[in-house]
Order: sequence, then structure tokens, then C-alpha cells
Amino acid sequence: MKSLPENIRGVLFDLDGTLLDSAPDLYAALVAQCVEEGVAPPSYPPVREVVSRGARAVLRCAFAERGEAALEALTPRYLQLYQNVMAQQTQAFDGVDDLLLRIEAHGLRWGIVTNKAAFLTEELVSRIGWAGRASAVVSGDTLPVKKPDPAPVLLACERAGVKPAHCLFVGDDRRDIQAGAAAGLYTVAVSWGYLDGGDPHSWGADKVLAHPAELAALLQLQPVVA
Repeated sequence: MKSLPENIRGVLFDLDGTLLDSAPDLYAALVAQCVEEGVAPPSYPPVREVVSRGARAVLRCAFAERGEAALEALTPRYLQLYQNVMAQQTQAFDGVDDLLLRIEAHGLRWGIVTNKAAFLTEELVSRIGWAGRASAVVSGDTLPVKKPDPAPVLLACERAGVKPAHCLFVGDDRRDIQAGAAAGLYTVAVSWGYLDGGDPHSWGADKVLAHPAELAALLQLQPVVA
């Protein structure tokens, strides 16, 4: 594991499960599709666990027996249903809003690197009110590759105007840590997210944190006085 760089200039985050708890809306879309398809919806906990893996993984919770081709066919409608309810129940995890304010007050730049499709990412970030604040937003289809490939992380660094050696990558999935490490960033795994059923301590991250306030403390970011 690397030591925390001395001259941190930026922090990049995964979106779903790291900054935002979007699972309730993703689940609501699945329930709506189950109603349309005449299928009993699964319970919430197993769906929440896999939402970081994308629409196909969510659909598999309810329609696995239909096979992969059927899941592919169901995906466009699922994404439409999700877009209809997106941001209705989604909210920042406890402590995230304060963390972002501290990052900005300290003069650091922050950005988002997600595997979510751009048309959903941009609308969600706008609805949450972060569109004018993030220095970079890189989505799952911005490039031909996505996390765990390091290219989206490197592009976010470029767009934010920060060097990888002076930037952190924060995420709740093994792929986040793999991408950040391969791009040369200091990596932080967060245990408050979805985790995809895994143990963040086993991912090889430079640091594992349990609350956004711990990241603020790690970066020595003082509270913002109203």
C-alpha cells in the first residue's frame, strides 16, 4: 500500500454506492417491471447488494430463469423505468454533502468516474444538484472501456486538471480499486457502500474507511463554517 501523497489536489469518486445511495430507485424500477411482466418481485436486500454491477445484474434478481438473451431484451425497458423514478428516493450517503463542501472549501477538485451510462449519469448528477460542482464526470460509455480499466480514471484526472499522483480514487467496488491503482492514484475503499457482496479489506486498497467523515479527517479538511 502507498502512503498518502503530500500534495493532494483532487478526489475522484465512484457514483452509485459511494456518493449516492441510489439502490431504492433502482429497486423501484425493478418492481415496476416485475408488475409489467407478471413476476413476483424479489426482496430488496439481494438487489441492493448487486446494483453496482449494473442493470443486467439487477434484472437477474427477478428474471434469471429466462436466460441471458431475455435479460438483454428486458434491459431497455428497465432503464426507461429507472429514468422515470431516478432521484425520487436517491440521496447522498450520510456525511457525503459535508465532505464535498470541505473538499471545495479546501480548494481541491472532485469528480466522478462511474460505469453508469452517460444519459443516466448526467441526468442524475443534475437532479442531485452537482452538475456545476464536479470538475469531471466520466461515464461508462464515455470511452470504449470502463472500470476496472484505468482509462476512465485517467481521463477524469485530465479533465479535472490534476495529476494521478496527486489524486485519490474512492469507491465501494473491487473494480474501483483496480482502476484507481492501475491509473496510479491513491485508492480508498469505502465500507458504507454496496460492496457487491465482497470484503473491501481484501481488495488491496491503500485505505479502507467506514464513513465520509473519515476521509475528511484523512485529508485534514476542516469543517465549513456556515
